[in-house]
Amino acid sequence: MDMFSVIKKCQIGFFVLIIIYSCSSQPSGNVPVIDKYPNLDPDYSGLIIPPNIAPLNFMVKEVGQAYVAHFSVGSEILLKINSGDGKIQISESKWKELLTNNKGKEFKVDIFVKDNLGKWSKYKTVTNKIAGEPIDKFLFYRLIHPGYESWSKLSIKERNLENFEEGSMIENSVAEDNCVNCHAFNNGKTDDFLFHMRGSQGGTYFYTNGKFIKVNLKTKEMKNGAVYPRWHPSGRFVAFSSNKIVQQFHSADNKKVEVSDLESSLLLYDKEKNMIMNIDITGKEHSMDTYPEWSPDGKSLYFCRAEQIGKDYDYSKIRYNLFRTSFDPEKLKFGEPEMIFDATKIDKSMSFPRCSPDGKYLVFTLADYGCFPIWHKEADLYRVDLQNLTTQRLDLNSTFTDSYHSWSSNSKWLIFSSKRLDGMTGRPFISYIDNNGNSSKPFVLPQEDPEFYLGFLKSYNIPEFSTFQIDLHPGDIRELAKSKAIQALQGKS
Repeated sequence: MDMFSVIKKCQIGFFVLIIIYSCSSQPSGNVPVIDKYPNLDPDYSGLIIPPNIAPLNFMVKEVGQAYVAHFSVGSEILLKINSGDGKIQISESKWKELLTNNKGKEFKVDIFVKDNLGKWSKYKTVTNKIAGEPIDKFLFYRLIHPGYESWSKLSIKERNLENFEEGSMIENSVAEDNCVNCHAFNNGKTDDFLFHMRGSQGGTYFYTNGKFIKVNLKTKEMKNGAVYPRWHPSGRFVAFSSNKIVQQFHSADNKKVEVSDLESSLLLYDKEKNMIMNIDITGKEHSMDTYPEWSPDGKSLYFCRAEQIGKDYDYSKIRYNLFRTSFDPEKLKFGEPEMIFDATKIDKSMSFPRCSPDGKYLVFTLADYGCFPIWHKEADLYRVDLQNLTTQRLDLNSTFTDSYHSWSSNSKWLIFSSKRLDGMTGRPFISYIDNNGNSSKPFVLPQEDPEFYLGFLKSYNIPEFSTFQIDLHPGDIRELAKSKAIQALQGKS
């Protein structure tokens, strides 16, 4: 073998040793500490997390040539993860073991970064807490382009929150590209589920005991269709609002899309009798009533009410307050409405009331005006204590739109859609709600690739928890969508 070949082999071996050394090298000894927290994306720091959540994978956004993350409880290091590009992806099995064995405890994350000179540094320790209460296993949401002008390529997805499995329950491509919307669960009370479809295969699709039926809720006596459904805890009734909706598109306004009601009223559907009827409550003739929500015991119905507008209305002056009325399920009668929160006193408007399943709290969205705040940057989430009717702004809010919220079945987790990451696309964020109704720092729904949200352009619309999985796939709905809908009967209020 000539000298050149020997030298070349030695050089290759030398470089291989360097690569092996750099990949396997670990921080050791007295590593200097940088007096700041590491820049993590997503920001998974200072959190309270469910004991059954998927791994919180993240990027370390600090300059370096190698990265190490240590996960520890107390003084014991339970996980060590090496990365050459700052991407920290955690083994699902090891993560599950970490959370399961340490419910109610804090765990710490130490981030080490090796700079371009080969020197290691450590950042301030990140601390998170593992809650004792689990989160509902499944999450459903509609994926839609953030402009909302078109419903092409629209779907309702099902995500397993304990891992990264996501499936399509409904793809509108199998239903002549019609719009699917307004999906709703019964929050763990029963296994009922429904969604709407508009267009050529329109109808309301009800799921009960593993079976779907398609119903046409609009009768000849109704001026407008039924939207914004909420299940009665019994599973027998569904409250809807019947709305005449108009959209305004602006080229110069900071709110590019505005959605307003020209008129709205409340409806009650009796699933057992296939009968729909107007909800007859005092003042409805001069009001716009929308967004119904049942109390967990089924004895009260909350809703949003604004004064009926005239022909020359100014949408920026429409404001809704929170009302409540009693309900007798035997007589199908509603009582006198009472105001629970007067938003007009502070020149605001409320929407999307959602009761916690334990009956302690109600969370709603507060914005400057109107009833469709997802384009309102100022939209925030507020909490009503239903024992004393005091109201408080939740700490989980951001400087961008926070709305479309849903409770877990154990009332400990609130999920909502927020535009805080880029100001445009809605992402699902999760927050822990303690026994006093206070919210923890929210965290974005974890993804297997921590850079997922940088390239995903659709918004998460109406995230809804579920305790059960729906065995439905896009192809399964094709024949049902083509079938003729069962016509609902008109009942007397």
